[in-house]
Amino acid sequence: MEYRTLGRSGLKVSTLTMGTMTFGGAGAFSAVGKTDLDEARRMIDLCIDSGINLIDTANVYSNGLSEEIIGEALGGKRKGDVLIASKARMRIGTGPNDEGLSRYHLIRECEKSLKRLRTDVIDIYFLHEWDGTTPLDETIAALDTLVSQGKVRYVGCSNYSGWQVMKALGISDRQHQPRFVTQQIHYTLEAREAEYELLPISVDQGLGVLVWSPLAGGLLSGKYHRDQATSRQLSGWTEPPIRDGDRLWRIVDVLAYIGKSHGVSAAQVALAWLLGRPAVSSLVIGGRTEAQFKDNIAAASLVLTSDERARLDAVSRPPVLYPYWHQQFTAKDRFGPADLVLDREDI
Repeated sequence: MEYRTLGRSGLKVSTLTMGTMTFGGAGAFSAVGKTDLDEARRMIDLCIDSGINLIDTANVYSNGLSEEIIGEALGGKRKGDVLIASKARMRIGTGPNDEGLSRYHLIRECEKSLKRLRTDVIDIYFLHEWDGTTPLDETIAALDTLVSQGKVRYVGCSNYSGWQVMKALGISDRQHQPRFVTQQIHYTLEAREAEYELLPISVDQGLGVLVWSPLAGGLLSGKYHRDQATSRQLSGWTEPPIRDGDRLWRIVDVLAYIGKSHGVSAAQVALAWLLGRPAVSSLVIGGRTEAQFKDNIAAASLVLTSDERARLDAVSRPPVLYPYWHQQFTAKDRFGPADLVLDREDI
């Protein structure tokens, strides 16, 4: 297992992170998975034994049950050098202050997460989504309080747009308060929009990148084809969305072809491609079974050739959404032309 420094921090994380959205299976998350405590223990041990040192969860996953299962599985003790990341922002109750990034909600939810996780500190605490109703100064100040109290070590954001990330970083720098060291984003061969702003921002501002749902909810695993749908889709789970089905299946065909030449799954190829992208620190992998985790973990050691990467780049090239000049601010020695979504001849 390879370990990468997370952004400008000194924290080293494994290139694969254990995702736990399937833990619990309560409420809307029953469509994702229903991993119970015994299964969770086996999966956590499998991941730790494989070198994974970061477990990712959120207060909203099965209404806190995911965090409870992790706390129970770890027995209130950190195994080895395992790190825990959690998040807050989404609605977690029926009250008027049961959502958002207000000082009230953020500090309260962090303290609840600590109790469920049976730990004194959360290593990486993410703002799960933008909150347009709370002043960002208030949110950053609340994070400063949590860090100062020793309840949180590092902070990050998830599902932010480029301008939202930069606004938060500006406030942190101006106020000398905790700065995001990472962002967690949706980024796959099928969805490369992050390359327009989020990845260049990460390179320029020194942010690590964690990728959620790197296999597009299983659609890039190679197990499904044009005339099939995943179990998540059949049960009504539509995240992440797929906007161009034909393009998706062309990507899957190439993944399967390259995987066959290496004797590995299409999923491993998709994950290996992501691990070679600029600023990417770790991929959040999940699974309903131990076999799925084992297959995904094997991607950490897969090396793709330059020709294979070029073929994947070509088949997954997204439609032109921004003009060429929006890309020119990126210096060649930091995020070179080979990594850009658009080239002049594409216009």
